[in-house]
Amino acid sequence: MMADTPSSTTPKGTTRDRTAPKGPGWRFNWVGRIGLVIILFWGLVALVGPAFAPYPPGEIVDWDYFGPVTGKFWMGTDYLGRDILSRILMGARYTVGIALAGVTLACSLGVILGMMAAVAGGWFDMILSRLLDAFNGIPSLLFGLVVVAAVGSSIPVLVLTLAAIYMPGSYRFARALAVNVNTMDFVTVARARGESTPYLILREILPNILGPVLADLGLRFVFIVLVLSGLSFLGLGVQPPNADWGALVRENIEGLSLGAPAVIFPSIAIASLTISVNMFIDNLPSKIRDRSE
Repeated sequence: MMADTPSSTTPKGTTRDRTAPKGPGWRFNWVGRIGLVIILFWGLVALVGPAFAPYPPGEIVDWDYFGPVTGKFWMGTDYLGRDILSRILMGARYTVGIALAGVTLACSLGVILGMMAAVAGGWFDMILSRLLDAFNGIPSLLFGLVVVAAVGSSIPVLVLTLAAIYMPGSYRFARALAVNVNTMDFVTVARARGESTPYLILREILPNILGPVLADLGLRFVFIVLVLSGLSFLGLGVQPPNADWGALVRENIEGLSLGAPAVIFPSIAIASLTISVNMFIDNLPSKIRDRSE
């Protein structure tokens, strides 16, 4: 007679299956994992990609403009004969870096002001909400065009402009979440204990809205990448000799009728980044995305 297989027991003596799967709320599905891998890939390219560029990004290395994909030029050449792979590797630093700086600034200010308005209430909430609602009514691309055309295009101007465009939306989202949390019993108890406003914001409200806020940050990152690419396509983004991916599309748009790789590969780079972020955000574990406990 075979002996029983020993089982794991809890301190109370109840059996526990060692192979029991974790709750589905903490697991990424395969779509989210693919999105995360692509995001990490472009983040790594933005950090170290230019160091591995086969040619200097601004150097003319081929006398054949709009050259095809070859063993020497893996993504072809542009309208001046520059290597597209090298320019995409350099452009990732501008596209990802500017978008990340803009969304971080926009969401940081929006979330802080949203929580302050939810906790303070009264005239502060009313005035701030009305001002930002009015500002939010301005079309984003139109506002960006006016500011950049008036002030001039530079990286600090682009970051501040993109942050200003998306900060009101982040404020409204964070305020709506914070208002709900602010009415809960544990916040009421903390307020009755005499806790300060910074304590309520940082210790009681922020941890309970952090998951949805991070998901919102990812979506706004996508919007900022698209607006930045649109500004660059119109000639008001990153200025030559530097170029982000939107500027690469604009520079080589004449090659579209020829099916030139110089316009196809930057477009694929923009699409892969924005779609992968959406894939990751849409498939966040429910414990993170919907955290409210």
